[in-house]
Amino acid sequence: MDGIGRHLDLNLLVALDALLEEESVTGAAARLHVSAPAMSRTLGRIRRALGDPVLVRAGRRLVPTPRAVALRPRVHTLVHQAHDLLTPEPVTDPRLLARDFIVQASDLVLAELAPRLVAAVAGQAPGVTLRFMPESLEGTPALREGRVDLEIGVIGRPDPETRTESLGRTRLLAAVRAAHPLAGRKTVTAKAFAAADHVGVSRQGRVRGPIDDRLAELGLHRRVVAVVPSWHAALLLCRETDLVCLAPADGTRYHRDVLGLRTFEVPLELPSLAFDMAWHPRNDGDPAHIWLRDRVRESWNRPAP
Repeated sequence: MDGIGRHLDLNLLVALDALLEEESVTGAAARLHVSAPAMSRTLGRIRRALGDPVLVRAGRRLVPTPRAVALRPRVHTLVHQAHDLLTPEPVTDPRLLARDFIVQASDLVLAELAPRLVAAVAGQAPGVTLRFMPESLEGTPALREGRVDLEIGVIGRPDPETRTESLGRTRLLAAVRAAHPLAGRKTVTAKAFAAADHVGVSRQGRVRGPIDDRLAELGLHRRVVAVVPSWHAALLLCRETDLVCLAPADGTRYHRDVLGLRTFEVPLELPSLAFDMAWHPRNDGDPAHIWLRDRVRESWNRPAP
């Protein structure tokens, strides 16, 4: 095995490739963005590893030794192979992708995002299938264990290594059916809001939330007659009863046109909802996963038709 193989250092191979191409310490240093003295020291290491001077002075220039001439094509090939191996190639043709992506998202997100995301993915990559999973996996190590490729929604407390990216924020509105007594009012007071019957949303069955804290500050209390585990279930319940529930402002078109609901401003100061997407570092540099994240960003920011 060559001496350089016994002291394997990819940086030495890269430097040797540049030196043999440039036949100049100064030229190789400029090519690799290092100083000439640093490149001269690297040449000394290469000479010791190979047991050959590699480049020798001939007048005012350097010329390669016969050993260096023989090594030049092999070194060049090795460096390029290593570069190709360590550099992920972008997805140049999504039509050639054949893959299932497991996406965890709440029904709150799916109602607005899924139609646009599915259309974007199907239009560009017919070999890709999106498998949407329920929120029941939230709070579990599903991303870490590889059971989920991407999580979209209100991300609670992700694992420390999880990558997250903000998609946007939205405020909450109150939603009621068209025949509800509050539906026709231009302004709904906090007292009238509290006096109505409400439906809460909680996968853990919690009755009390931030809205109750704000009402308590005003000396008011609301009656929660039902708690359901999903936003969509709450909206459907409001469509059939005189209950009030909260709904994201970004979904107004869906609430109105699809469910026939009416929305109005909540007469309280409530925190907005932050929506993110999250993934495990194992997928950070995966070209196909990068392509999917690009489609999520585009779909999220594309206005609803």
